[in-house]
Amino acid sequence: MSNVWGQKIKISIFGESHGPAIGVTIGGLPPGFAIDWSKVAAAMARRAPGSGDISTPRQEKDQWEILSGMMGDNTSGAPLCAIIRNQDTRSRDYSPHLLRPGHADYTAWIKYKGFNDYRGGGHFSGRLTACLVFAGAIAQQILESRGISLGGRIYSIYNIADSPGGAEEMAKLAEKAFPVFDDAAGARMKEAILQAKADGDSLGGIIECAAWNLPAGLGEPFFDSAESVIASMMFSIPGIKGIEFGDGFNLTTMTGYGANDQLEVSGDRIRLKSNHNGGINGGITNGNPLVVRLAVKPTPTIHKKQTTVDIVKMETTETSFGGRHDPCIVPRALPVAQGALALCLLDLLMSDTY
Repeated sequence: MSNVWGQKIKISIFGESHGPAIGVTIGGLPPGFAIDWSKVAAAMARRAPGSGDISTPRQEKDQWEILSGMMGDNTSGAPLCAIIRNQDTRSRDYSPHLLRPGHADYTAWIKYKGFNDYRGGGHFSGRLTACLVFAGAIAQQILESRGISLGGRIYSIYNIADSPGGAEEMAKLAEKAFPVFDDAAGARMKEAILQAKADGDSLGGIIECAAWNLPAGLGEPFFDSAESVIASMMFSIPGIKGIEFGDGFNLTTMTGYGANDQLEVSGDRIRLKSNHNGGINGGITNGNPLVVRLAVKPTPTIHKKQTTVDIVKMETTETSFGGRHDPCIVPRALPVAQGALALCLLDLLMSDTY
């Protein structure tokens, strides 16, 4: 199983949802950087389970143990390795012979010849995204030390959308438990999630992340484009099924004149007058805020009856599935996406090609 991402910043995650621990190794961090662990803890708390009635009741403190890569309070230059011990597993909720629709149960069973860990999704579980948040929180601090800021929000849940807002305005949402610009829309989103939960169902939505004060020039044309690097990381997050930059798919409803970001001289630099393309042209950042949105599918484990296959009897059966799951993973996936974006931008920033 290949499980390494990145060119200059190398990320590898390991573990299973119900194993002793999950963990991450981060290679390529600059030596001598003092990590603010309180900021890492704050990011981890945003993703942690058991935070309310729209989250899974699974309780995990997500406290980490550093195994390597630190000398005192600073990064040593060696790969930084951390583990997070699993404390609240309940494996009896999972059947070894019933494949859950919408999950990786079937494809994992095929690829790994039935030897995959099925408990809680094993290595395919969203539980491992805690590793991306941990690594991303460190990457974000390095970016901030170089003047680059990141933010994110819940763009929509189901058919309920947040009000429009600019990239830099997302900085104001960092302390909000439910990060939206429009609190009334946020309240309707939460009501819809709770109704789906009561119905034994689930909802999906869209996440929006942005970065600003990025230098122009990051990324390469074609295979190592800024979009390609970001997409390769974002699609590693369980439940992400679509991505767009800037106005994305809505660009197809515009003319070329409307979609182009026209240029002008501003002081001693060139400025783009709009940001329809989300801060990237030709695979390279243009200095505008980088804006990316991710489509998050509804949580696949639901309590409604569904047809599936019993792989022992090799017959179709109908059943409902238990377990402790989020009725909507969008709120907890947001800090994952933000951390993942930080890793992508740090990798691009540290590339020899820039």
